[in-house]
Amino acid sequence: MALTDYSIHDLTEAVLGCVCAALESTAATVDGQPGCPSCRACVVPGQVAWDSCDDPCGNEASGGQLTVSVARIYPSSELGFPAEDRTVQGVRGCMPPGVTALELVVTLLRCAPTFTEQGCPPSCEDLSETARALHVDMVTVYNALLCCLPGTEQRRRGRRFVMGAQRTVGPEGGCVGLEQRVTVALPGCAPCPGDAS
Repeated sequence: MALTDYSIHDLTEAVLGCVCAALESTAATVDGQPGCPSCRACVVPGQVAWDSCDDPCGNEASGGQLTVSVARIYPSSELGFPAEDRTVQGVRGCMPPGVTALELVVTLLRCAPTFTEQGCPPSCEDLSETARALHVDMVTVYNALLCCLPGTEQRRRGRRFVMGAQRTVGPEGGCVGLEQRVTVALPGCAPCPGDAS
């Protein structure tokens, strides 16, 4: 069985929604914590462009940029997931792998304090507050994926996935944030193209 046409896109949209909801929930319980970026929360193609981490587009909105993108897709196996399956294909017609591994990248950017107009570096207080907000964002994104991903598939045990490394990105261009990788198992559930059965 092959993947359905929207196997990847539906999952990326679900992950975006899950992380955004978690950020909003955290903002409601942690004083001064920004929520889900109001103007720039989207699924993007390819590598993430740091288009915006500045102030929000409205008075009640949260600034920043939240994106979900696909880093790579590769064959794996039921028992060996998330290792790459190097089995030769095409020997018996359409025989897709038992599991397709999908590596997703969740990137969250916020404003970073920069030099003043007089050329002075940001204060320790500003840096400490930015670090606090980043650390809360890191925990929120990590927990969101741990809690939401199992429910994105209608199987008795839920979806299988492996959390990858989370790293800080920036500060660069006035932005600082995080990048979280996660590899998700996509079971095939569609017939191969041209398969009469």
